[in-house]
Amino acid sequence: MEALFSSVYEENPSDSEVVSEINLSEIRPNPYQPRKHFDESALNELAESIKQSGVFQPIIIRKSSIKGYELIAGERRVRASRLAGKTTIPAIVRDLDEEAMIEIAVIENLQREDLSPLEEAEAYSMLMENLNLTQAEVADRIGKSRPYIANYLRLLQLPDKIKNFVNQEKLSMGQARTILGLKDKTQMVKIAEQVIREHLTVRQLEDLVQQTNQSQVVKPPKKKKNNQKPPYFKALEEQMEEKFGTTTNIISKGDKGKIEIEYFSDSDLTRILDLLGIQL
Repeated sequence: MEALFSSVYEENPSDSEVVSEINLSEIRPNPYQPRKHFDESALNELAESIKQSGVFQPIIIRKSSIKGYELIAGERRVRASRLAGKTTIPAIVRDLDEEAMIEIAVIENLQREDLSPLEEAEAYSMLMENLNLTQAEVADRIGKSRPYIANYLRLLQLPDKIKNFVNQEKLSMGQARTILGLKDKTQMVKIAEQVIREHLTVRQLEDLVQQTNQSQVVKPPKKKKNNQKPPYFKALEEQMEEKFGTTTNIISKGDKGKIEIEYFSDSDLTRILDLLGIQL
C-alpha cells in the first residue's frame, strides 16, 4: 500500500510528467472525498495567497469517463482558486483506476490528521464498502489497530442529530461513544442535549448512562430462584459488551442456553463478525 500511495499521490511532477493549466470549470469534485467541512477562514487566507503568488503546487487529476476531469488531490487549492477569481489551475493528469482513486482520496486525507471524527469514520467505512476490505485489512493499510477502527465505525450508528453535535464540536468523540452505551436508543438525543446543556464530562456522562440503563430495566415476573440468572453472568456480559461494543445477553436454560449480541446495521454486523474472526 505504501508503494502504491507514494507513487500515485506524489504531487511533485517527475521528468516524464507535464504540468498543464486546466480550466477550473472542467474539474469535477472527487466523489470519494471524505472531507465534508472546509475551514472558511483558512480557505480565504489561501485564496489571498493565490491572488498574490498563484498556485505553487499542482493538483492531481484524471480524465473523466463522462466529461472533463475528476479531482484526485488538491481540493483546498481548487476551492481557494475559485474564491480568488482564477479560471485555471496548474495540474498533473494521471491515469488511475477507481481503486487507486479511492485509496488516495481517503488515505491522503487521513494522513493529514485533521478530519473530524465522523469524517474519519466515514473514510474507514468507504474503504471497507468500496474496496471490500475487512476492519483488519483497513487497520493494516492505515497503520492503526483494529479496535481503533472499530471505535470510529461505531460513531456511524449515532442518530443524525448527534452526528451534527459532533461535527459542530458540541460533543467530543469520547462523549459520543459513551452515549452509544445507552440500552434505550430512543434516549440518545435527550441525553446528548443534557450533556451539552450541563457541560458534562465523559466521566459524569458514564455515570448518567449507567443510571439511565439501570432505571430502565424492566423487572421480570418473580420466578423460582433456580431460574434466575447467575450473578457471574453479569460480569461475563459486561466483558462481552466491552469487546463487541454493543449490548449482549446470556440466556440460561438449565445446562443449555444462548448468547445474544445486538447489532444496529449491516456494517455493525460486519464489525462484530470481524471481531469474531468470521468473514462473509
